Amino acid sequence: MAGVGMLTPAIAFGDAAADDFAAGCVRAIRGQMAALPDGPVLLNSYLVETGAADFDLTQAAAAYVYDNALAGLLLLAAGDKDGARRIGAALEIAQGHDPFYNDGRLRNAYMAGAVAAPAKLPGWWDAQAGRWAEDPYQIGSESGPMAWAMLLWAALGMRAPADAAGDFLDDQLRADAGYYGGFYGFEPKPLKLTWQSTEQNTDLYAAFSRLGRAEDAAQAKKFVTAMWDAGSGRFDAGTAPDGAVNHLGAADAGIWPYLAGLGTAESALTAIKALRRGAGIGFSDASASIWLEGTAFAALALRQMRDPLAAIFFAALAQNLSPQGYVYATVAPELATGLTTGPSLQKGVPEQAFNYFRRPALSTTAWAGLAAMGINPLG
Repeated sequence: MAGVGMLTPAIAFGDAAADDFAAGCVRAIRGQMAALPDGPVLLNSYLVETGAADFDLTQAAAAYVYDNALAGLLLLAAGDKDGARRIGAALEIAQGHDPFYNDGRLRNAYMAGAVAAPAKLPGWWDAQAGRWAEDPYQIGSESGPMAWAMLLWAALGMRAPADAAGDFLDDQLRADAGYYGGFYGFEPKPLKLTWQSTEQNTDLYAAFSRLGRAEDAAQAKKFVTAMWDAGSGRFDAGTAPDGAVNHLGAADAGIWPYLAGLGTAESALTAIKALRRGAGIGFSDASASIWLEGTAFAALALRQMRDPLAAIFFAALAQNLSPQGYVYATVAPELATGLTTGPSLQKGVPEQAFNYFRRPALSTTAWAGLAAMGINPLG
């Protein structure tokens, strides 16, 4: 495990070390793809430790849409259009051949591996209950992950599925300003999530802008700009279902508006300073240690600013490579985010904390590779 005083030499802007690091991230992702059948595929989001913890059981077969879209964007940036298209095609199949819905939505996650119609949803065998179990977040549909699929589809010239997802968002999740969080839980009547997220609306602004859907982009931008807190000098995380502002300082809400052109370098630097935990940043104010995914996109933002702190953050990423070549999700064994996975769907059962664990992570690896290449997927 990396400590602040054990870092490898700093990776400077655009030097050979950065190029090698980016190439290593791409190789690691390609290596995981090579183990799968030819054709459309989705990659495991985490490389789990079999039988180690509940997290490993529930995540063993999960391929999150956000993580896979990021991986596709990295492959595309590396010149591997065929690899990126395999992921884009898998997401298109999942959208068009859902086991229940036919309205343009995507689930938050699917079963990792080869993808064919109908799309398979993730889950696991619950030995104690003697049944197949599914996670209400994984099979739900949030607006942010769909935005990232739209960004990948737009980059691949796959306009039809991108517009179908955008139309779903407009039809079912459009709010007075911006878009609601999504849907949570099981068909036929999942719970509509009426909270709103600065991060997700930033994603949607970028995706709709990329697709030339100016009015929809303006709708998302309206919410993001409303979340600016002049007192703290950073963006708030969003709003609760009752419309109350959530003042939690979160990495994506604080940094992504800058990457998307909605915030300033000063706003991103303020967020990074508040969340800095030594050689990286936490997920939010609630995090005691380093979240490496956030450290990667913070490094990208700092690199755009020509800020030398980027080199320290890149070094932390390089120090936290797994044997498979993926970057770990965290430095500490477990990291609190201050969020929950979603509302409880059972009386008397409390909401579950949403925490990260030190596992090799696809999204972290993709962000790290993009940052080392200097590629801003939101810009």
